[in-house]
Amino acid sequence: MAESDNRVQMVTFQLGAEQYGIDIMDIKEIYGKQDVRPIPNAPSYVEGIFNLRGNIIPIINLHRRFHIKKAELQEEDELLSGFVIITLDGMQIGIIIDKVLRVVTVETATIQPPPQMISGIGAEYIQGVVHKDEGYLIILDIRRLFDPEELKHLAIYNR
Repeated sequence: MAESDNRVQMVTFQLGAEQYGIDIMDIKEIYGKQDVRPIPNAPSYVEGIFNLRGNIIPIINLHRRFHIKKAELQEEDELLSGFVIITLDGMQIGIIIDKVLRVVTVETATIQPPPQMISGIGAEYIQGVVHKDEGYLIILDIRRLFDPEELKHLAIYNR
């Protein structure tokens, strides 16, 4: 995590019923809903590919990967749906989100170890949890979302 004075900035978003955060330094861009081209014979969690200024980026559906029910959003919240582009091992990957929320600053001292299971996402994918007034924020460890073999497979789609 990128830290400054024991704080880190997180891009937060809704995925299913939970709020997640990713270190802002790991996010390249945030995009609203876009057309994604399906890929035949891709793993079920690969939604397809997206052309970002000439770069082909695989788009991952974490709902499918972790068996999370898609959030039921109000019509005005649909405008905040889309995906975040992360860079992982030199490769750009898009992750579908239900709704982008905001950027928050988190005191690193308030980050607690993850419980064994939160809404279908195992503790191995979670860097920590921060308790908030409205519930809690689950901090994803993007470096553990995909094992090395999956990254090799996704690199085929990343051009």
